[in-house]
Amino acid sequence: MANGRLQKFKAVITGGSDGIGLAIATAFAREAAELWLIARDGEKLASAADELRASGATVHFTAADLTDPSAIQQVYAEITQSWDTVDVLVNNAGIARFTDFAEVSQDEIQAQVQLNLLTPFLLTQTLLPLLVKAQGNVINISSTSAHRLIPGRPASVYAMTKGGLNSLTKALALELGPVGVRVNAIAPGTINTPLTQKMIASFSEQRKAEYDEFVRQSFALGRLGEPEDVAKLAVHLASSDAKWMTGSVCLVDGGLSTN
Repeated sequence: MANGRLQKFKAVITGGSDGIGLAIATAFAREAAELWLIARDGEKLASAADELRASGATVHFTAADLTDPSAIQQVYAEITQSWDTVDVLVNNAGIARFTDFAEVSQDEIQAQVQLNLLTPFLLTQTLLPLLVKAQGNVINISSTSAHRLIPGRPASVYAMTKGGLNSLTKALALELGPVGVRVNAIAPGTINTPLTQKMIASFSEQRKAEYDEFVRQSFALGRLGEPEDVAKLAVHLASSDAKWMTGSVCLVDGGLSTN
């Protein structure tokens, strides 16, 4: 840990209390990064921080609802009390609602657009001086849903926000490259997170069997991804190993996009 690839890096991770965010935090800690986790549920966040500290990591955290734009200023104020640079910002926090297009409500649109697209924009903008000072980088967590939809799972708003996030990644990579900040995205397929497990647990036995068959047929590797599959790529993108990578949207989808 003392000689990790992210030694002396300061990393901010949104949605860091479980799932992909916690896996990225764990992988970053293993590579000796100092962490600042942000999530809405303060209790889960404190538990995640304790778990990471037990392994020797230095962890700060801020409980904040990032669907509220004013929370971004709260996050900035807390971070800048302790740090004057940020080496890595991972925009991972997100929300997915799979509602038939004709039934989507204005509130549902607003919540997903705010958290999945506007929050990464505004948080990156707010932390930009700290990123520039560190010559740091941004990793946006997108989704294969931006370009590859799953039959029977209506995702008009979610796909729209993740497509927008991919476009934002490329636009910022071009604009921020001259000031030394790299911007990349990771687009996972379906990952075996607590949310995915909860979704599958709600299925009828017949639906579970159909879903298992879909996974076997549609993912070239025949299984869902694990949070660690995303985290390992995040470490690479954050590190100097990827110093000539910017504007990339990297698929981690077990081959879903091949068909």
